[in-house]
Amino acid sequence: MLRIAGIRRIPFCRALAYVSDMAPHHPADHPVSDHAPWPLGERPGFLLRRLHQIHVALFAGNCARFDVTPVQYSLMSALALRVAADQTTLANDVALDRTTVTGALKRLQKRGLIKRVASRSDRRAQECRLTPAGTRVLAEMGRPARQAHHDTIAALTAREQAQFIALMVQLIEAHAAANGEGAAR
Repeated sequence: MLRIAGIRRIPFCRALAYVSDMAPHHPADHPVSDHAPWPLGERPGFLLRRLHQIHVALFAGNCARFDVTPVQYSLMSALALRVAADQTTLANDVALDRTTVTGALKRLQKRGLIKRVASRSDRRAQECRLTPAGTRVLAEMGRPARQAHHDTIAALTAREQAQFIALMVQLIEAHAAANGEGAAR
């Protein structure tokens, strides 16, 4: 197995199927059935999770020296845009639950990358800001983090990359609208 920054890469096997019948399945040849074999390599959720694994490995390889996770990087990026925000706003910005965000913010605070203080308008809320050290780390991470994003979809042409991103945004917005949520961007 190939290792990248301590992450074991799992090879992708297109023929792997969830059901015991491992025969090839071609969606155009068969109507949708609960009983037909459905290889993992044709399942959107599996493919998205696998692509996410690939991206996280690329991010870890490019950004290991910063010891910042993709979620922490997203939170720091959101703070850079907002200057200051409470934890609930940040959770909405990065489309994660508040508990996960709170843990990530505490770890960033412990490292001196953000500052959390009680909000002046609502003492129950924590207002977060990047520290000068956090601003510096975020700036230093910019190029390697962008490279990880680029490398994730580098096998596609520029046109395909734009289409892929547009399709992902379309799906996210459609699901957000169906659930009565604002679109995440």
